[in-house]
Amino acid sequence: MSAPSAVTVHRAGSSLATLRRLIQYGLLFALVVIMANGLSGLLTRLFAAPSTLASADVASLALALAFTLIGGPLALLLWWFSWKRLSDEAERRAVEWGLYLTLMYTVSLIIFSTSLFAFVASFVDSSGNTWQPLLANAIVWAGVWLWHRWMWTNRTKPSDHLHDVRAVVGTVFGLVLGAAAAIVALSAVLDAAIRGLPLLAAYEPWWRPAVQALVWAVGGAAVWWWHWFRDGGRTFKSGLVDVIIVLVGVFLAGITALAGFGVILFVLLRLAFDRSEPMNELLEPLAPAIAGALIGAVVWRYHRTVSTGRPLSTRRAGLLATSAVALAATASGVGIIVNALLAAMVSPLAGGATRTLLLGGISSLLVGGPVWWLSWRPRRQPTTAGEIPPGRRMYLVAFFGVSAVVALIALLVIGYRLFEFVLGDVTGGSFIDRIRAQLGLLVAAGLVAGYHFALWRRDRALIAAAAPARKRTVERITLVTGFPPGLASPDAPDALARAIAEATGGARVTVWLRADDGGAAPSAVAAPPGADVERVAEAVENVAAAHVLVLLGPGPRLEVVPLAAR
Repeated sequence: MSAPSAVTVHRAGSSLATLRRLIQYGLLFALVVIMANGLSGLLTRLFAAPSTLASADVASLALALAFTLIGGPLALLLWWFSWKRLSDEAERRAVEWGLYLTLMYTVSLIIFSTSLFAFVASFVDSSGNTWQPLLANAIVWAGVWLWHRWMWTNRTKPSDHLHDVRAVVGTVFGLVLGAAAAIVALSAVLDAAIRGLPLLAAYEPWWRPAVQALVWAVGGAAVWWWHWFRDGGRTFKSGLVDVIIVLVGVFLAGITALAGFGVILFVLLRLAFDRSEPMNELLEPLAPAIAGALIGAVVWRYHRTVSTGRPLSTRRAGLLATSAVALAATASGVGIIVNALLAAMVSPLAGGATRTLLLGGISSLLVGGPVWWLSWRPRRQPTTAGEIPPGRRMYLVAFFGVSAVVALIALLVIGYRLFEFVLGDVTGGSFIDRIRAQLGLLVAAGLVAGYHFALWRRDRALIAAAAPARKRTVERITLVTGFPPGLASPDAPDALARAIAEATGGARVTVWLRADDGGAAPSAVAAPPGADVERVAEAVENVAAAHVLVLLGPGPRLEVVPLAAR
C-alpha cells in the first residue's frame, strides 16, 4: 500500500485548520457577546439603584450573573488561547481571524456608539428616564471595541492586511448614520419654518426632535471622521475603499439628492398647477425633500472630489453610478407620464389625481434627464475601440438586462390583464385603465433596453473592427508525441494541449503519447516544452485543412499531415 502523498496531507491539514478556526472564532464571538450582555445587565442595575441589585427581578439578575461569571472567564480563556496562536503569521492572515475581527469590531462599534448617542439624546427629553441601560451598554461595548481595536493595531502581532477593512467599516457606518440623522434634524427645522409647526405643537416643543437628531448627526460625523481621517481611510489605495467611495459616497448619496430635488420640484409644480389638497398637506414633503437634497448633494460632491485623487477606474465608476441613478429617475418619469396620459384618456373626469400623477412624472423626468445627459454625454460616445473605457460594456449589459426583465414582467402582467378582460371580468374597469401602469413601465423599460442594446452592439463592432486580422487557423489538431521531458507529470498532455490551443487561436487539440521511442537516436534531445508549442503553432499557421496530424519528436522532428474528411 502506497503512503499518502505530501499534497494530500497538506490539504487535509489545511482543512482541519480551517475547521478549527471556524469553531474557535465562532465560539469566541458568542462568548464575548454573552459576557458583554451580562456585564451590561449588572451595570444597569447598579446605575438604577444599588438597593435593587439583589431584590428586583431575580430571574434577569441570575441570567446576568451567569453570563458574567461563567461566560466571562470562558471568553477570556479562549481569547488567551487564540492570542497566543496569533504569534504565527499564518494565523494572523487567516480569513477566519479577519472575519472575526471585522464582525466583532462592527458589532461593538455600532452598539457602543448608538447607545452613547441615545444616552446623550435622552437628556433632551425630560420625560424619559431610560438612561441607565443606555449608559451601561455604552460603557461595556466601548470596552469591547477598544479591546478589539487594540488587537487590530497591536505592533507585536499586527494585522496589517485588514487596516482598510476597519477603516471601511467605521467610515460607512458613521457616514450613513450621520447623513441620515442630519437629514432628520434639518428636516425638523425646515418643517417648523415652512409650515409654522411651533403654533401647532401643543404637546412637544418643535425643537426637541431636531436637537435629538442633531446629537446623532454629530456622533455619526465623529465616527466617520475618526475612521476616514484619524485612521487614514482616505489614504488607503485599495479596491475596497474605492468601492465604498462609489457605492456609498456617489451612488447612495446621488439617489438621496435626486430624490430630494425631484420631490421639491413636484411640490412646486403642485403649488402652481394642482392645489387640490390643503396647503399644509401640500407642503408636508417639502422640508424632508430639501434636507435630503442638500445633505445628499454635499456628500455626493465631497466624494466626487475625493475620487479625483483615486485611480482613473474609480472616477469612471463614479460617473457610471451617477448616470445609473439619473437614468433610473428619467425612465421612471417617462413611465409615470405615459401612465398619466392613458389615465387622462380613459377617465377625463378624474382630473385631480391624473394631474398629480402627471406632475410627478414630469418632475422626475426634469430632474433625472439633465443629470443623465451631463454624466453620460450621449453626443460624445466613443468612436474608436481605444476610447471605450473599462466597465462601460458591463454597465450597458447590466442596464439592458435589468430593463429587459422589467419589460418582460410588465408584458406578462399586460397579457394577464388582457385575458382577464377577454374572459369577462368587469370589476377592474376598462382594459386601458387596467394596463396603463404596466404599459408605462413597458414603454420606459423598452426604451432603456433598446438604447443600451444598440450601444452595446456599436461598441462590439468597434472592438471587432480594431482587432488585428489574422488568418483562419485549423479547427482540430491531433498531436502525437513522446512524453515531454520538461512536463514530466501526469498532467503534462493536458497542459501541452491547452498551451497549443491558446497559441493556435482556439483549435481543439488532442494529444496522443507514443508507446515507443520513435526510433530516436541516443543523442536525440527533446526541445523545451515552450519551444515545442511555438514550433507547432508556426507549422500549422498556413495549413488550409481543418484537421491536421502533427508528429512531434523525438528530438527536433516535426511533421504536419493535413487530413481530409472521408
